[in-house]
Amino acid sequence: MERSIASGPVPLTLRTAEFAKTPKADVSCSIMKLPIFLLALATSCVAYIPGIAQDVAKPAEGDFVAHNFHFRSGEVLPDLKLHYATYGEAVTDPSGRVTNAVIILHGTTGSGRQFVRPSFAGVLFGPGQLLDTNRYFVILPDSVGHGHSSKPSDGMHMRFPHYDYDDMVEAQHLLLTEGLKVNHLRLVMGTSMGCMHSWVWAEMYPDFMDAVMPLACLPVQIAGRNRTARKMIMDSIRSDPAWMGGEYKEPPQLGMRGAINVFMFLVSSPLEWQKEFPTRDQADAFEETFMANEMKSLEPNDTLYAFDASRDYDPSSKLDQIKAQVMFINSADDQVNPPELGIAEREIKKVKYGKFVLLPITDQTRGHGTHTLAAVWKQYLAELLEESEH
Repeated sequence: MERSIASGPVPLTLRTAEFAKTPKADVSCSIMKLPIFLLALATSCVAYIPGIAQDVAKPAEGDFVAHNFHFRSGEVLPDLKLHYATYGEAVTDPSGRVTNAVIILHGTTGSGRQFVRPSFAGVLFGPGQLLDTNRYFVILPDSVGHGHSSKPSDGMHMRFPHYDYDDMVEAQHLLLTEGLKVNHLRLVMGTSMGCMHSWVWAEMYPDFMDAVMPLACLPVQIAGRNRTARKMIMDSIRSDPAWMGGEYKEPPQLGMRGAINVFMFLVSSPLEWQKEFPTRDQADAFEETFMANEMKSLEPNDTLYAFDASRDYDPSSKLDQIKAQVMFINSADDQVNPPELGIAEREIKKVKYGKFVLLPITDQTRGHGTHTLAAVWKQYLAELLEESEH
């Protein structure tokens, strides 16, 4: 059974999933062949959807610089660079309001590039698909501290302003309004950290969007095991003598290994990993490859800042002020946001036009990483776009 909990004018329902209507994904590719970007992808296996996934051209890319950006910590950065990629072009109505813009927000330590993969772009951005870029202006920003946007590893290290999620969303808003001249969003969508940013967007700028689709998070303060794991990641980096307060001469390998080990267990899917690596030797080989990839791709200071940014996230007190239609989705095998907590079902009742869907565990789900496998949940995106049309 698939739980769908709604609030406001949409009644509380309990219904059976209709996965038979969605062609089955071929997920037979090896999880060891591609790089892993933890919490941004949480799985390196790219799903191919027969008859649905399409080749999508590379997006246009650019940089916007926000001058004298003031962070909530009181710090100021003279030039804050925000990198972005876009598909399509903005369309305005007679009043000058943009009607077709979509922003999609990535996860912790990731970037907008995670949405260019076949499992996402190939399922959503092609001709005739739900976010057909011939119709929609799709914006994929790299958040502050991530990707090609300004971040500690650019040179400031621990002198970089200590940003939080509110700062990141404010910077995204500046990118849209001042950089891309977008004054309204058809849809805000986000995965993991981007999921949390979606809630912040809906509360900080309630009249700016028609619809919001948070994927793989909870709209409450980060606490319990989630907070403990984040603290362990940060403490592991800080406690390595080689880190030297961010001015390391050689990478703090012990600290990063400890952080990556926590990553591994935080975002993994036990059922899927047992299927993928059913023998001791396969599991050992995977762990070695996993660790090597992450040691190369994660920079200690950037990683520390990225996890610290969630320190004061807590949208729970303003959920009743959200005006947009909300389709909130988690998966039952997500260890970051385990369903037994019951938090999502409780909090969605505060959202006037909100609905929560808990995806059941299937051969298509991949734990936390289900958020980037669009074929699994695209039917709910279709529903959201239709309900928020007017």
